Amino acid sequence: MGANPRPPALDTAPVNKLIWTFSLPAICSQVVSSMNNIVDQTFMGWGIGDLAIAAANVAFPVFTLITALACLIGIGCASGYSLFLGRRDEAGARKNLGNAVVLAVAVGLLMAVLGLVFLEPMLYLFGATEAMMPYARPYTFVLLLGVPFGIFATAMAHVIRADGSPRYSSAVLLSGAIFNMIFDPILLFGLDMGVEGIALATVLGQILSALLAVRYLARRLQMVHPSRGDFRPAASAVKSILALGGPIFCNHVLMTASQILLMNMLRTYGAQSVYGSEVTIAGAGSMGKVVIVLFSCIIGIALGCQPILGFNYGRKNYGRVVEAYQKALFYGTVVAVVTFLVLQLFPQQIAGLFGSEDPLFYQFATHYVRIYLLMSFLNAFQPITSNFFTAIGKAQMGLWMTLVRQGILLIPMLLLLPQFLGLDGVLWAGPISDGGAAVVVLLLGFREVRRLKALQKAQEKETPQ
Repeated sequence: MGANPRPPALDTAPVNKLIWTFSLPAICSQVVSSMNNIVDQTFMGWGIGDLAIAAANVAFPVFTLITALACLIGIGCASGYSLFLGRRDEAGARKNLGNAVVLAVAVGLLMAVLGLVFLEPMLYLFGATEAMMPYARPYTFVLLLGVPFGIFATAMAHVIRADGSPRYSSAVLLSGAIFNMIFDPILLFGLDMGVEGIALATVLGQILSALLAVRYLARRLQMVHPSRGDFRPAASAVKSILALGGPIFCNHVLMTASQILLMNMLRTYGAQSVYGSEVTIAGAGSMGKVVIVLFSCIIGIALGCQPILGFNYGRKNYGRVVEAYQKALFYGTVVAVVTFLVLQLFPQQIAGLFGSEDPLFYQFATHYVRIYLLMSFLNAFQPITSNFFTAIGKAQMGLWMTLVRQGILLIPMLLLLPQFLGLDGVLWAGPISDGGAAVVVLLLGFREVRRLKALQKAQEKETPQ
């Protein structure tokens, strides 16, 4: 990995420079990591067929579960870690870090065991049909073996970024993703391992990422150095991690729930349409994966700003906090608008990446983009604002942000609209939820900005001239 230089000082360097110092590695790792699913699905489409594509979409909640649990622990720890360091409380930062490592290992093992025990009921819950199961079952079985490594590596990548090593954090995630991309065709075509080979490449990549994270924790920590006692579970540290990581975890859980509901609605109402269940699930899932890759740039900006926001809030540098949030919001919105335009202008070309030979696949994929993603240019507001509140220690506000789109709007719309509009009702749930959530989130975010500006003015009045 080479030298690991410290980044510019979080409380003195220009905010623009800090945002890109921390965000560019995060964007890079988020984009490449999210492309894992695109690569898996592309090879499945070219090498096996549409049923394998649909099976990968049904198994996708396993990936979102890994991300959700990793964010619960990793972002929960990273947010507290930055706040502790900003307040010059090194003991709190050490205890926070040690407990996060223990939590990541324990939760990863537990989730893998539960997933393997309830494999088939879980897949049917996720929307699998009998035709998909010969592919979904072995693919998901192998994926579950990598859950402990995936959770640990992703959680620790967030912590490593907060420790002041954004490049190494990126390398942890990039190494596994690149490994997967290289070995997918080798295991699928060269060794003729089918869907099990695709899943095995993912798991081996996760193991590589986990090993790199262990190496950093053992040899390269910069800000603090935990002792053995810091790894002993402490109620206060665990509570802090879960409270600060709770909003992003709930967001991912609700995303998983809405994704499962979406697949089930597509299965039900797709069967009543000219497309059929398998085509609607494959088409929506494929374009959804592309959206995740493109919008991972926004997530990278949000994650990159977390140490800047938390550290400066702990230092009571409120002006820098406001500046970082507003600039992150601007950059994220630019990415969202560009992504929206690319998807709306080139839906068939993007769908062509997956190698389907069914014209209905392309027809429905385009229909999905035109309706479900109609308001996606607003989608930077929620993740960046939710992360803003979490980073400054306002976990309850961050949780409220996550509930608005997925829980309060999207899930009820998915249940209600199809009863009147059929398959199109499933699709119209997306733009209604995106638009409503954007308005609510922006109002709450700007209210907090006004509060911080007032605190800044009060500080300036108290400072002797």
